[in-house]
Amino acid sequence: MLQSGQFGASAQGSKFGAETAGNEFLSFTLGKEEYGIDILKVQEIRGYEAVTRIANAPEFIKGVVNLRGIIVPIVDMRIKFSLGEPTYDQFTVVIILNISGRVMGMVVDSVSDVITLAPDQIKPAPEMGAAFNTDYLVGLGTLDERMLILVDIDKLMSSAEMGLIEQIVA
Repeated sequence: MLQSGQFGASAQGSKFGAETAGNEFLSFTLGKEEYGIDILKVQEIRGYEAVTRIANAPEFIKGVVNLRGIIVPIVDMRIKFSLGEPTYDQFTVVIILNISGRVMGMVVDSVSDVITLAPDQIKPAPEMGAAFNTDYLVGLGTLDERMLILVDIDKLMSSAEMGLIEQIVA
């Protein structure tokens, strides 16, 4: 299991240098799928703990936690992506993100590892038509037999429906 605070230095102090830093992804699971987000957006990883619910918040916003004096909204990505009824166990983790100077957390089933992908291992996201919004997808990362759905976490967290976080916490 990965420990809190493990990522800050490794992403920036990589032996591969700055040119590959943008291609390092933290992989995590939601349901049966594996996703990846830019490691530089990750502040820390924590175990899931009880949250304080906010009245009238959308269901996917679980509530807020006090993280060393900062009130952090917690979004459950399993609810956001309609992946069935979430369960909270010893593997459930919260990835604390720093996006445009805002700290927020996202609940995922588990965190796997940090993966470095070369540009030729990242394929463009397929066009899904108007029925499915793929604006927040960077593409698909391939590594041996694994496929990662690469998410632009900035776009996802600042999308119109997620913008409610601003109103709730402000």
